[in-house]
Amino acid sequence: MKNDRLKKMEEMFRLQNRLNDDTNGPMWREGVTKQGKLINWKRCIVMETAELIDSFSWKHWKSIDDGIDMENIRIEIVDIWHFVMSYILRFMSPQEAARKALELMKISLVKIPEKWSRKDNERIEEFLSPFEDLMALALVKSDDDAYMEELLEKFWECLDAVGMSFDELYRLYIGKNALNQFRQMHGYKDGSYIKVWNGKEDNVVMQEILAENPDISYQKLLQILAERYAKVTLQR
Repeated sequence: MKNDRLKKMEEMFRLQNRLNDDTNGPMWREGVTKQGKLINWKRCIVMETAELIDSFSWKHWKSIDDGIDMENIRIEIVDIWHFVMSYILRFMSPQEAARKALELMKISLVKIPEKWSRKDNERIEEFLSPFEDLMALALVKSDDDAYMEELLEKFWECLDAVGMSFDELYRLYIGKNALNQFRQMHGYKDGSYIKVWNGKEDNVVMQEILAENPDISYQKLLQILAERYAKVTLQR
């Protein structure tokens, strides 16, 4: 079990390392893209966590009966993980980062209900606390070992709070990484990429492919994405 997790963890860090190399160039570990634009991974964590929090009906000026968008929360967790890994990879190799991340896995005392009731609105501050703690931590101006360990621990608490298993994170990460790689290969940066495929966002299409093929490989997922995208471009 542990060896399987380590293998999957190493794969995620390797894929993230490669995605950063491909999209940002060789200087991304120094905090700059190949175009000379500054990179702030921790600010990325803050912003993605804010998007996750907006999946809760926390706003007092809007309907409190909207509940939560659990599907989007899970997607945002995966997006946060991209940036947590990228930050850690500035200081460690993929193998070192994977071992460290595996050592620091933690459970959360906060458990968000899968089915939201109006009564749960009374506990909204409790449910949001792990994510606000992660945001606050990402704003700290530190890069020492203790800080990196705390950041990883807090991410695992957030993952557990939303009821996601490690294997769910792995499967969704592989899917999102493949989609990000696919976007870069098809004109995402120059604006020519088509994000809506026959009325569905590419992110939704990717999740549907994963649901249909739970054990799909990274390369096979890229292949299916290419086949479906080809149909979209032919219609234009």
